[in-house]
Amino acid sequence: MNEDAPPVTAGDYSDQNSYSTDLRIFGCGFAMGAADIVPGVSGGTVALILGVYERLIDAITRCNAVFLKLLCRGQWRAATDYIDLRFVVALGFGVAVGIGGLASLMNYLLINQMSLTFATFTGMIIASSMIVARRIPKWNVQHAGLLLLGSVVALRLVTLSVLQNPPHTLWYLFLCGMVGITAMILPGISGAFILLLLNRYHYITDSIKGLVHGDIDLAVIGALFVFGLGCLTGLLSFSRVLRWLLSRWHDATMAVLCGFMLGSLYRLWPFQRDTTPDIETFKHKTFENYLPDAATSHVGLAFLLCVCGISVVLLLDRIGHQADRTRTADNDV
Repeated sequence: MNEDAPPVTAGDYSDQNSYSTDLRIFGCGFAMGAADIVPGVSGGTVALILGVYERLIDAITRCNAVFLKLLCRGQWRAATDYIDLRFVVALGFGVAVGIGGLASLMNYLLINQMSLTFATFTGMIIASSMIVARRIPKWNVQHAGLLLLGSVVALRLVTLSVLQNPPHTLWYLFLCGMVGITAMILPGISGAFILLLLNRYHYITDSIKGLVHGDIDLAVIGALFVFGLGCLTGLLSFSRVLRWLLSRWHDATMAVLCGFMLGSLYRLWPFQRDTTPDIETFKHKTFENYLPDAATSHVGLAFLLCVCGISVVLLLDRIGHQADRTRTADNDV
């Protein structure tokens, strides 16, 4: 046995590698990618339901000094086994295909049915905030105060003019990728929702749609590459910060996140009027909220879709809890 190789730990999944397993992991990634493109549905939640969440987090956290040491020593096989590269590639490819498959649909709905789409998203975010709130075993005054603080900060952020028309720069895309990727780290938080708040959701889905349809543009490819680098940086850095916060101040962090989600709902208000009718390109338009006539059928349909959004996310969470309990029971046997 090589003395320089890292010891085998509980995170060693080499015995699970096979072509059939690769195909299953690809399917899990596809489901996660499809979820990640929908604001309100967390790819992390889907990963938890499908039983790959723990393995994903383990692979991410293994990108550390031991991995770099193996690379520097030229121990490529040991390095790839250490970070579970085969799993990461299969899952990542599935995520990319899932995102690409739904990007066109979400882009179409956002442009042509924004009101009803936002109503559905609103329901999903409400349900997601309920899920996050349930992660706090016992609420107290301090948690309520942090929730209120998170709501106020989020409301202030989403009403900033700079987020209504953010800079079309690569560094901003990098930042969006870095923050949005947290959805894979924390079940209940949607990365697509974060991109909506940062006003880059339509740009990303439109860019992916163009590539899927064969519209090759070097500027778009470069922008998506920078966005991907931001995602990778977020996985390797911000994920560790988030895990540290959750290990030290779990309940307080969850209260702030819950408040942030609730305060951000202002951005997803289903009834918005176009304040820039002369601008044809959707990503350059700006909108303002208004109160509709509650007696119209459109409002009724929006309310129904909001309820459906709540139901779907809560159902997914319930399935995830049942699957987690089943796996725990099987491991205890």
